[in-house]
Amino acid sequence: MKGSPELEPWNVSASAFPGHDAPVAERLRFLLGYAVLAPSGHNTQPWIFRLRGGRVEVYADRSRALPVVDPDDRKMTMSCGCALFNLRVAAEHFGYQPLIELQPDPGERDLLAAFALGPREEVPHEMHVLFGAIPRRHTNRAPYEQRAVEDALQARLTAAAEAERAWLACFTRKRDRHTIAGLVAEGDRIQFADKRFRRELAAWIHSNRSHSRDGMPGYAHGYSDLVSIAEPFVIRTLDLGKGVAARDMDLAEHSPLLAVLGTPGDTTVEWLRAGQALQHVLLLATAVGLSASFLNQPIEVETLRPRLASIAERPGVPQCLLRIGYAPEAKPTPRRAVEEVVRG
Repeated sequence: MKGSPELEPWNVSASAFPGHDAPVAERLRFLLGYAVLAPSGHNTQPWIFRLRGGRVEVYADRSRALPVVDPDDRKMTMSCGCALFNLRVAAEHFGYQPLIELQPDPGERDLLAAFALGPREEVPHEMHVLFGAIPRRHTNRAPYEQRAVEDALQARLTAAAEAERAWLACFTRKRDRHTIAGLVAEGDRIQFADKRFRRELAAWIHSNRSHSRDGMPGYAHGYSDLVSIAEPFVIRTLDLGKGVAARDMDLAEHSPLLAVLGTPGDTTVEWLRAGQALQHVLLLATAVGLSASFLNQPIEVETLRPRLASIAERPGVPQCLLRIGYAPEAKPTPRRAVEEVVRG
């Protein structure tokens, strides 16, 4: 699979690093090969990177916005935060202290962060571990094994979120998972009743044989080749909310761990921190053999978000709902090459 042109970015290799004597722009361009492997809503990959004056500027690509499911560009900003975290980890793996400024120019809305390579330094072992997980992290929407996620691993995932100034509330009790699964199902029914939501979702689902470098191929949702061809039409045309809600409720209830990631506030900077925290959690989960996927319906439907927050019982607001567990490795989804997202 990774030999297909749209999957080629996943084949990035540390052995191709140009060397510490190479021009800084060349080193930064190489490190961006890891940034583009970050997750994003509907796999829109809503980022642009500009190389200027020895640094990378991270911009939101609002031409890839999801105005129905993400009207405030919160998920878009979090996705850029995930890419920024990959860039941080890659830099540290090669021995550089990452220098980061969030929202360096408040007057330029699309400029979310600036990144530069700081002095060479000794690298914490954890960064090498996270770096190795970057090309192995794939969203896994399949059912998970009924094997508990150990308390020690939950504590490590929680610490990973806290390291990025976010929080992670973990739920393993059947009663809690049932309550959260009910919110997921309610969100599905509300969203699929909206024709605008269905059109937006369908626009980012592609057949298994598509060579698109973005969006979600049918196999990512478990669709066969034949079903993947018809699915966008079916989603646009029919309200599938009842069936989708039943499926997602079952997935949520039978996932060994549900986790709500949140931040103290709900600003652009905190969305960027939430994205970095999310990617930290996802990479650590991958490194220890766990899979993860998203069940963000209770956050995307504004009336359900306070109800999820009351369950989480943490100060602040929920930004992401994850299900985490053990499962066979998932296939990667397409990515745009660095050349397609770099300017300058």
